[in-house]
Amino acid sequence: MDQAASWVEISTGVKLSYVSFGPTSGTPVVLLHAWGESRGSFDRLTPQLSNSVHAVAVDQRGHGDADKPRDGYSLAESADDVVAFMDAIGIDSAVLLGSSSGGYVAQQVAASSPHRVAGLVLVGSPRTLQGRPSFAEEVERLVDPVDEEWVRASLTWFPRLHPVPEWYLADRVRDGARIPAHVWRETLNGLCGATPPSSLGTITAPTLIVWGARDQLLSRKQQEELARAIPASRMIVYPGTGHLVLWEQPHEVAADLKAFLRTLR
Repeated sequence: MDQAASWVEISTGVKLSYVSFGPTSGTPVVLLHAWGESRGSFDRLTPQLSNSVHAVAVDQRGHGDADKPRDGYSLAESADDVVAFMDAIGIDSAVLLGSSSGGYVAQQVAASSPHRVAGLVLVGSPRTLQGRPSFAEEVERLVDPVDEEWVRASLTWFPRLHPVPEWYLADRVRDGARIPAHVWRETLNGLCGATPPSSLGTITAPTLIVWGARDQLLSRKQQEELARAIPASRMIVYPGTGHLVLWEQPHEVAADLKAFLRTLR
């Protein structure tokens, strides 16, 4: 995507890059990418929104063009970064759309700063990440510079059931190779070591949960538990879709996001 990025230094001490789309009227939507990705993961979604939705895609700490410090990668600190980013660009309240672990960060924001969250759209987002995933040992062995071939191989952790353009996959491989090894490790440790935000019983924002029925990482039971933990939630199941819902079904996600925003009005 050729959209020029803007930069902002936030109060938590890092500089983040972001791009804005669409009219500035209406409730803004802050797009939060997954672990190992960047704001570019929304490059197939934002063209479907640009005429009607004010969307802001941000590179989170350690990812994309953002600063990559040695620390600050706990789930709580990631949520603090989102709130500080909203402060810095003048957003009082927003809908947070998070893909995969980006939705975990969005849940944490909704739990810790509920007045800043007008709604949540959780796209292939976990109820919990506690524990040690099967690929954790591979991540622990990473050294700099991270090898693009390793990143490409890591994409097989999450099988895709719909075709995804090669340019998009190549961009995601570049995303991963730009991330230092310590960021891969510390972000994963921060996600897996956190208390699940929805277990606190404090998420009250209207919430749309989008889940792929062929997701091999997140079970339907976990998604139903997430829906029960967030009282004002609704769950949509995409048949024949894996964990990477955003990658596989950007048009459908865009349509469901726009329908969800209409309910908020």
